[in-house]
Amino acid sequence: MSSTPQPSPPRIIWPTLKRSLVAILRGIGPDHAEAVVGGLIEAGFEAIEIPLNSPEPFRSIELAARLAPEGVLIGAGTVLSTESVDRLANAGGRLLVSPNVDPSVIRRAGEHGMVTMPGVFTPTEAFQAIAAGASALKFFPAGVLGRSGVSAIMAVLPKDIPVGVVGGVSEADFAGFAEIGVRTFGLGSSLYKAGMAPDEVIRRGKAAVAAYDAAFPVAR
Repeated sequence: MSSTPQPSPPRIIWPTLKRSLVAILRGIGPDHAEAVVGGLIEAGFEAIEIPLNSPEPFRSIELAARLAPEGVLIGAGTVLSTESVDRLANAGGRLLVSPNVDPSVIRRAGEHGMVTMPGVFTPTEAFQAIAAGASALKFFPAGVLGRSGVSAIMAVLPKDIPVGVVGGVSEADFAGFAEIGVRTFGLGSSLYKAGMAPDEVIRRGKAAVAAYDAAFPVAR
C-alpha cells in the first residue's frame, strides 16, 4: 500500500528589504541584546539572527522582538528541531535560519508564518529546501563555494527563490557577489564576536550598511 503524498506547504515569501543584510549575533547574551540589536536597527539592518547556541537565546530574541519596529525580522539561527521552532514562535521570532535542510523544521516554521532560510551547499539540498517551502536559500559556507560555485548552482534554481551567502563573507564581498545576482548576505564574525562592545558592533554595522549601499545603489 502506498502512502498518501504529503502536500507541499505554502511558501512564506522572503520580504522586500531595503538592505537584505542579516546580522548574525552568535554568542550574544540578554545583557547586550537590546543595545546591540537596537543600534544595528538604527544603522539600517532589517534582519537580526540570534543563533540558538548563544547564552539564553530565546530571552535575547524576546527582548529584540519587543524593541524591533514593524518590518524588521527578528529570529534565530542554528534551529535544528521542531521544538525549537515552537519556542522561537513563543518568543516572538519571525525569522528562522538553519545550517541544514530539515523539512520538518521548515514546515513547522511555515505553519507559524515564519520566514525561513535553511543552509544548503549542493543543488540536491537546494531543491529539497525549496520543496519543503523555504523562503530563501542560504549558501553555507559561501567562502568555500566561492562566487563561481554559487553562480553555477543558481543557474539551475527557480528565479523567484532568493539566494543568500553566509560563512566567510564580509562587506568586502558585496560587490563581487552582486555581479552574479546575490543581494542577501549574512554577516557573522565580521560584524559581531561574543563579548564585543556594542559600540564596536554598531560601528561595524554602519560600515557594512555603507558598503551595501555602494554595491547596490538602488537600495538607498
